[in-house]
Amino acid sequence: MKNTSPTTYKIGSIGEFAKWTKRIIRDPQAAHAHPKKWVDSEATAARAASDQVSAEAMVKLLSPGNLAVLDAIKRHRPASVRELAVLTGRKEASLSRTLKRFVQAGIVVFEDGPRRARVPALVATRVHLEIDLTGHRSAVSIEVPH
Repeated sequence: MKNTSPTTYKIGSIGEFAKWTKRIIRDPQAAHAHPKKWVDSEATAARAASDQVSAEAMVKLLSPGNLAVLDAIKRHRPASVRELAVLTGRKEASLSRTLKRFVQAGIVVFEDGPRRARVPALVATRVHLEIDLTGHRSAVSIEVPH
């Protein structure tokens, strides 16, 4: 078992995970000492750790003003960051920083637009927060429809 602050994980195959799951169904108390995340390789674990956004950071990112930005992207499909700034009444530099955080969280992507414009597009439909009140194992998951 590896520890990547603050999330722990276990590397294993699908078969090992299935076997563990069956054991936990029979004895739920056995799950308490084990990680809640399973991955197939160190590379996957490293990628997940570098992409992870803390629950606290996600709560701050999803402020009412920033939710209005996401709503504007969804409703108006702006052709550029500049157009989105006009729609939301935000300064372009500030908006760009916010959009960068949304991209890092996996909520927004930039598509190529005309004349090198970066077109923000909403890709996530939901954000799930699991906040551990003891502060040790909070988690964030982003739901992106396929």
